[in-house]
Amino acid sequence: MTERPADPPLLVWKDQFATGMPGVDHEHRQLIELINSLYSKIGARCSGDLTREFLGEIYARISAHFALEEKVMREARYDEYAAHKADHEALLDRLRDIMDEAAEDESYCCCEDLGADLEQWFSIHFRTHDPRLHARLGDH
Repeated sequence: MTERPADPPLLVWKDQFATGMPGVDHEHRQLIELINSLYSKIGARCSGDLTREFLGEIYARISAHFALEEKVMREARYDEYAAHKADHEALLDRLRDIMDEAAEDESYCCCEDLGADLEQWFSIHFRTHDPRLHARLGDH
């Protein structure tokens, strides 16, 4: 019996995501791996319940990462805190919108839209906001 090939991951690490800071890049890679791990649990069984569970877990994990990063920024009195936090909120708002769509439509399967949204957001945020933050805080 031939095994079905694995579905491609939702997100693939790209060089454009790199901040140039190994510790930060490692944390971001872990976040992408988590998203892909949760996504792989859905696989071809994309249903309303699985989609809502997946989105809830992604939202919780990304929110926790952002909360920690924002705490560090506040404690350091980071001068670009407001803009950085606003960018975090933009992604969380988009995730909430997708979660609302999934709650309203039992057959909703978010994965393609979510992958494109996350890839676009990560490529911009990881190249702009995070390098400035970590360079300012001395996290090299």
